Amino acid sequence: MEVGLIAEPDAPTDLARSLASELEPELRRRHPELGWRFVVVDGAGDATDIMGDARDRLLDENWDLAIRLTNLPLSEARRPVVAQASAAHSVGVVSVPALGAVNVRRRALPVVADLIDQLSGMVDPTPDEDDRRRSTQRLRELAEEPGEFRVSRLVTGNIRLLAGMIRANRPWRLAIRLTRALTATLAAGAFALVTPDIWALADAYGSVRLSAIAVVSVLAITVTLIVGGNLWERARHPGQRRQVALFNITTTVTVVLGVLVLYTVLFVLAILLALALVVPGLLGDSLGHPAQFSDYLELAFLTSSLATVGGALGAGLESDEAVHEAAYTYHRTG
Repeated sequence: MEVGLIAEPDAPTDLARSLASELEPELRRRHPELGWRFVVVDGAGDATDIMGDARDRLLDENWDLAIRLTNLPLSEARRPVVAQASAAHSVGVVSVPALGAVNVRRRALPVVADLIDQLSGMVDPTPDEDDRRRSTQRLRELAEEPGEFRVSRLVTGNIRLLAGMIRANRPWRLAIRLTRALTATLAAGAFALVTPDIWALADAYGSVRLSAIAVVSVLAITVTLIVGGNLWERARHPGQRRQVALFNITTTVTVVLGVLVLYTVLFVLAILLALALVVPGLLGDSLGHPAQFSDYLELAFLTSSLATVGGALGAGLESDEAVHEAAYTYHRTG
């Protein structure tokens, strides 16, 4: 396993050089089947996205994992934390000031070793022997030499890891974090709900066409978020193909689940608002037949699809930083 220690100037650099020699025996104790090599490099880079900057450095240098030591404070929900780890990115970040003023090296050693375990998908703070074995297997997969692999095998062999990474990303919170996309979605939905032409189209389309429109709308906002937010990665070295493929699968599933949650919420809201705002007599006059509950369901179906397409337009206005923050959540330590 080759691990890059990306150290910012001053204290982080001194700490990284000390850790490079001490981490190897500690990790050999935890994962005796693996060998370890640590590379200390300068960490001067993008201070606004230290996790993303570390990920870029990992891919450029063809490391298996990367740990960034920073002078910046880290926080989660306004709580200071010592470290953050993203298994999806194979990157961890340690805030050196959060380690305190004394015994910094002694405190940093287990923090970095635990980060490496978390990057292998181990999230239990007190792992048993089976957890250790699965963690070692995952690390061994990352360290394998380049070779052919099938996506199906990649997925079936990493189901537990994929599930943990997707759950950590909290896809159900995706739309809430994208204010422009959410605003466009609500505006498009409100407009569609009170437009008689939309009522007539919903009645005429039928279930098959409405379902097709729903699928297209979900794909539209998914592609917009992934492509427009630069969430899709390409392997820069043959040895990174497996890791990048796993990252892209996680990203795609996270975004799709987030969009489906958004669509479901819109559908429920559309039904409630349609029943409250659209008078049955007025709807029946527009459709040419007495209004039934199925007509309200069709109207909610089409309204949700059009609102989701409006969300895709709003998502295109989001900055890359906003999309990354919405799509990924980092596990915290401390």
